[in-house]
Formats: sequence, C-alpha cells, structure tokens
Amino acid sequence: MAATSFKPGFVELYTPKLLTVLREGYGLEHFKADAISGLTVAIVALPLSMAIAIASGVTPDRGLYTSIIGGFIVSALGGSRFQIGGPAGAFIVLVSVCVAQNGLDGLLLATFLSGVMLAAVGLLGLGTFIKYIPYPVTVGFTAGIAVIIFASQIRDLLGLTLANEPGPLLPKLAALAGALPSASPAAIIVTVVTIGHILLLRHLRPHWPAFIIAVAVAAAGAAILGAPVETIGTRFGGIPQTLPLPRLPAVSWEKVMAVLPNALSFTLLGSIESLLSAVVADSMTGRRHRSNCELVAQGLANMASPLFGGFCVTGNIARTATNVRSGARGPVSGMLHALFLLLFMLALAPFASYIPLAALAGVLAIVAWNMAEKHEFATLIRASRGDAVVLLITFLLVIFVDLSTGIVAGFVVSALLFLHRMAQSVAVENGMPLMEEDRADTVNGNGRKPYDAAPATDPDVVVLRISGAFFFGAAAAVGAALDRIGEAPKTYVVDLSAVSLLDSTGAATLEGFVRKANRRGVTVHIAGATRAVRRTLLVHGIRRPRVRFVASVSEAVAAGHAKDDGAGKAEQAAP
Repeated sequence: MAATSFKPGFVELYTPKLLTVLREGYGLEHFKADAISGLTVAIVALPLSMAIAIASGVTPDRGLYTSIIGGFIVSALGGSRFQIGGPAGAFIVLVSVCVAQNGLDGLLLATFLSGVMLAAVGLLGLGTFIKYIPYPVTVGFTAGIAVIIFASQIRDLLGLTLANEPGPLLPKLAALAGALPSASPAAIIVTVVTIGHILLLRHLRPHWPAFIIAVAVAAAGAAILGAPVETIGTRFGGIPQTLPLPRLPAVSWEKVMAVLPNALSFTLLGSIESLLSAVVADSMTGRRHRSNCELVAQGLANMASPLFGGFCVTGNIARTATNVRSGARGPVSGMLHALFLLLFMLALAPFASYIPLAALAGVLAIVAWNMAEKHEFATLIRASRGDAVVLLITFLLVIFVDLSTGIVAGFVVSALLFLHRMAQSVAVENGMPLMEEDRADTVNGNGRKPYDAAPATDPDVVVLRISGAFFFGAAAAVGAALDRIGEAPKTYVVDLSAVSLLDSTGAATLEGFVRKANRRGVTVHIAGATRAVRRTLLVHGIRRPRVRFVASVSEAVAAGHAKDDGAGKAEQAAP
C-alpha cells in the first residue's frame, strides 16, 4: 500500500515539463509562439556562446556545441517550462582554471563527471536544499564573478598585446597595466561602437536583439574599413560548419583524481545557477519548476555536451528571461533555440571569422555589468551588519581566492549568524501569570473552572515559560536560566506553547531540569507542547510518571491545586 502511494509522487516529481505541456494540449498556436521565442533566444545566444567560450580559454565553436547539445537536452528533459541551457558567464573563471591546469581533455572529463554528480544530486532529492543558499551569498558571488569576467575582457577590450595573462586578479591587473602602451586604437573604437550600439538599442528598441546587431555592425565595419583588429578568424581560424562526431573523453584514474576538484566546483555552481534561473522563470510566469527533475536534466546535458566537444551546461538567467519575455509557451522553445543555433552554425560559420574579438569582449562587458546586481549589493550593505559581513566575505573570497571557497565561507558565516540570532531569540520567563487564552477557558478536563489566580503570586506553583527555538545554540543559555531558579515550589509548570522548535540538545537540557525537580519531590507539568515537541521529549525519557503533559497552563495549575487540596484533606482526616 505504501509503495502504491509513493510511486505516483515519484513519477510526477521526475516527469519532464515537456510531457506535462504536451498532455495539457499543444497546438499550432503554441508552436508558433515557441518558434518565435526560440529564434529570439538563439539570436541572443549566438554571440554570447562564442564570447563565453573564448573568455573560458577554449575555441568559440565549443560554446556553440554546448548551447546546441546541452540546451536541447535541458529543455527536452528538464523540470522547468522555460529554462534555457548553455554556457554561462558564471563558469568562465572555473572553466579557464580547469583548462589551464588540465588541458581541454581534462575540461571535457570534468564536465562529464559533473554531469554524473548533478544527476545523482537530483535523483537523491537534494535539489530541494539548494534553496537554502542565503541571498547575500548569491549576490556576493554573482558580483564577484562579474568583476572577474570584466577583468578577463580588458585585454580584448583594449586590444592589448600580452604574451601571458595571469589568472589571479591582482597579478592580472598588474600585467594589464604594464601592457597599456600596446593598446590598439582600432580595438578601442570597435569596443566603444559595440557597447554604444547595445546601450542605444536597449533604450530605443528594447525588443530588438541588441547583441547580435551590435556584433554584426562591428564586424561589417571592421571588415569594410580593413581595421587592424584581431578577429575569430585571425586567432582561431574560424569555426567549423558541422557538429563533431561524439566520442568519450580520455579517462584514467590519475586524470579523474586530478579533475575531481574541478568537477565538484562545476556541480556546486551548476546546481545553484540552474535552480536560481528556474526560480526567476517561476517568478516571471507564476509557474513552479521541479527542482530535482531539473538537476537530473542538467546532469544528462553535462554528460552529453563533452561527447561533442562542449563544456559546462547550466540554466542561464538572461536567456531564460528573454525566452519568457518573447512569449514562450513551453520547453519546445528551448529545443528550437538549440536547432536554430545549429542552423546558424551550418549557414553562417564563414561570416563568423570576421567578428572582432573586441566586439565579443564588449558583449561580455555588458553581461558583467548586468550580472553585478549593484542595487541589491548596496541594499544588503545597508540592511544589517550580518548581511554586509556575509556579502563582503563571499564577494572578496570569490575575487581573490576562488568561487567555491567564497560560496562555502559565505554559507558557513550565514549559518553561524543565523544560529546566533536564533539563540538570542529564546527566552525563559519565571513566575509568569496565566496567558489570556488560558484565562478564557471555561472548564477544564475535570469539569471545574480553571484556576484564575496568577501563578506569579502563588508560592506553591511556579510557571516557567520558554519561547522561541529551543535548540543546541540556545541550550546553554536556557539551562543556565533554569539553574538560577531559586524557588522550591510544590509544582513546576513548564509552558512550551511558544516553543517552535525543540532539538535533542534542548530536550536533554529540559530532562536535566526535570530530573533535579523530581529529586526534590517537585511535580513537573509540561503545558502546551506541540505534537513534534512532545515526541522529542518522549524520546528523551520525559514522560509519565516523571512529568504530566497538559494542554494549557491553567489546566496544569488547576491540577496542582487539586493535588494540594487532596493532600490537605487527607492530612486533616489523619488521626
């Protein structure tokens, strides 16, 4: 019976959104809308895919392979209706480091291993936990990536001649500053024209594909005028007009161990980036994505991409948002975007040779500027000291150390700050009067009116009210407060109605208090405990006859007085 109830939920959890859309009814009008949006996204993705590949230290055609193969699989098998997969600017730093350390074969193997890990994360249902990445961490690492991307494009933006460009930021900036005398006026003009066209078109014609128009204008102008600028053709010899045949990357145990840290970094960033992009699409459309299904699709896409020479695939926020704004109806749009890119590569590959690298660098400069989330950065700096600390730690470590260290450190600091805040929110109040809801009770379980006197004035009954999350971070403070209680009443009433969370450490602290009270012959009542809190207490041995569980403080007080009355009558009747 249990298996029957579980299986449909499991199947639904991993059903691609493509099947969901087709079941709902997919007609010609839907296909037309998806074709238009797919074409629009392909036009945006064409220059971006090549620019990101070049910035990552590989040839531009590999960016196209990534978008074509990976983008198709992400849309066909993913858990989001509108996700667009492909190479992302956020991966530029990680990919370039991997290429520098392990070569192209190492990058392909790391991408494949990352795909296996992403699929495993999705199948294990761990995608749900990605949403717990704190907002200051995401803003900090996104802003840090933006700075690194822009720094990586300075050489092509200015047309500098630099034999060896260092990877770390400070040595990179020093080397670029030393190479400033070699700046090319022609490259600077191409950069200014490209960025100017993009900004002008976004202002005057926001629905036009500004990236592709600006790159086309720069390429045509440079070719007609014979400008002495470096192009895709002069540096890479152009791009091929066909997809390569699939082949497995070279695998050996030594190579696997060498690229494993890179694969782990790809997995961490890929899961975060993809699910953030899916969340953005949800917020724009009112839909809900299936996070674990999405991660499985991302994993399969990253396993397939290196077979055709591509590299890391992830959901891309900018292209996904473009897809939504262009009127996409479902995943068919993303699949068509990949097919349109394939057609562009087959038909327009010879013309790509004329694209100036300064123009593609200008495109990435705009991408980096948009990625920086400047308003959110400034808001978090002002919001609170804790958020500012997390933001700056993440941001600075991403820039000066590496991306994974920045994310992990930011998350750890956020968790510690959260625990500190939660621990401070827990309070222990001694001698509390009856709560209003207790006074409002009409009768108790014995049919008697509830005790309506304030326990704070009764020396025989002490009410202790604990509020907040009673967990390991607050256990020491709560235990110290309980130990400081000097009264020796006949009854303790521990009001847990305001305890939202109780963990094992909190329960153990309370068990120690009950044990001490029992040794002194003091009766303990636990009032208002929720089902989850009561279950934790029972597991830790806090049960009858050591304590009595009651629904409210008033019921506990009435029970205590009934006991006292009975004891008094028995004492009077005794000879």
